[in-house]
Amino acid sequence: MTSDAAVPGDSPFRSEPSARDEAPQFVLPLVVRIERAEPPGRTDALETAARAVLTLLADERAHGEGEWARAVRDWQDARIRKVVRRARGAEWRRAEALPGITLTGKAAEVRVFPPVPLDGWPKDLARLQVSGTDLDDPEPPGDAAPGTPVIWFNPGLAMSAGKAMAQAGHGAQLAWWELSERERNAWREAGFPLAVRTAAAGRWSALTTSGLPVVRDAGFTEIAPGSATVVADHPALRERRF
Repeated sequence: MTSDAAVPGDSPFRSEPSARDEAPQFVLPLVVRIERAEPPGRTDALETAARAVLTLLADERAHGEGEWARAVRDWQDARIRKVVRRARGAEWRRAEALPGITLTGKAAEVRVFPPVPLDGWPKDLARLQVSGTDLDDPEPPGDAAPGTPVIWFNPGLAMSAGKAMAQAGHGAQLAWWELSERERNAWREAGFPLAVRTAAAGRWSALTTSGLPVVRDAGFTEIAPGSATVVADHPALRERRF
């Protein structure tokens, strides 16, 4: 599922036309492993996708003269797009053979790849399915542990698992950008702990006006343009605002 987020200001996350639209457009591919007999839980997949995005952003290959650095810079200079595809069996094995990073959750497996041009996907990824990525939780997730960063989802929006995985990645990326280098290092060294939860209806409005990072979708798929989809609630960011 394709997702392009938007927030106000001079940002790659916005729906209004900007100079970023004139730059070459790239996309960050993510592939979730969904075997017929044992699909992962939805929350597990969302959390693993968010951690995968953070892991790529923190990887030394994405910085300086690293082999992925140019692609990451080009991606972040234009729109920030993420596309989630699904694979199983031989498809998954072919995807794992391509340069990237595989993250494992409780049962979920998500592989993130360096950004690629919108029209330049590796063939073993381009042939994978995008639509129809739907997952369920075997039981409702419990409360996040105290002090854990939380990606809060809008309780008024329904979206496929693939779309939601991309949105979770957007929220994690916004939090990453706002953290200091020291805070980023601490999060990385801890293994990027985080939780994905749906906010209570009565709390959502307060979250979106709290000053925490908010993802507003550009509306290319599934939901209306400008919809607030997730809020990134990291303890370090919350301390600055409350």
